[in-house]
Amino acid sequence: MAQWARFEEDGQERFGRIEGDEIVVHEGDLFDGPRPTGTRCPLNAAKLLPPCNPSKIIALWNNFHQLAAKLEVAEPEEPLYLLKAVSSVAAPGADIRRPASYTERVVYEGELGIVIGREISDASEEEAADAIFGFTCVNDVTASDIIGRDKTFAQWARAKSFDGFGPFGPVIATGLDPAGLSVRTELNGAERQNYPLNDMIFAPARLISLLSRDMTLLPGDLVCCGTSLGVGSMKEKVNTVSVTIEGVGTLTNRFLQ
Repeated sequence: MAQWARFEEDGQERFGRIEGDEIVVHEGDLFDGPRPTGTRCPLNAAKLLPPCNPSKIIALWNNFHQLAAKLEVAEPEEPLYLLKAVSSVAAPGADIRRPASYTERVVYEGELGIVIGREISDASEEEAADAIFGFTCVNDVTASDIIGRDKTFAQWARAKSFDGFGPFGPVIATGLDPAGLSVRTELNGAERQNYPLNDMIFAPARLISLLSRDMTLLPGDLVCCGTSLGVGSMKEKVNTVSVTIEGVGTLTNRFLQ
């Protein structure tokens, strides 16, 4: 297993593999034979960036058996998803501010993120599995009251695409099998979510295969696998949300209002 991070050093964007308390700096293409430069950067001195630059963010809804049962909705026969604006991306540790145009509820959603490593279209499950570069933590921040505001049109993309509403990281973990892992979300130090990833309706390879039948997936694209039980509002003036997946680490951001 390896952990890959993007970071800023001396005003320059760099990337590398984490080894202990250092980042082994690489050059070239993260998804196509990255090469070590021979230099290292102390991890505690690095300003982490989002670990890749996706061309699109695909976000799933109703992808966990337990949540579907609680909501008393049918489990989907095919993935239900939306596209989230790439301008919503925020770095690990970044502050997310309430949009000036929205005064209602904002919720956290701790999720597993899949990062695509090579271009695929109409892929089999085996091809899809090979195209998964690695996994990351996602907080799919949502302005939940916008979704049903207009009774004629559900505004999912708008609710999830405000600036800063797409933090992910802190790294991309490769060589990781998420099936036996869980997503743990804390709000202001209190655990709010702790759900198993083997409860997913569409597991990663199956999910990526089905999505690739609809659109070409490109290296760096981010697929947010959906959330499960425990989603809630961020009500304090300053809200600290941490999403943890073993092997990936902890994504922490503050939501300010």
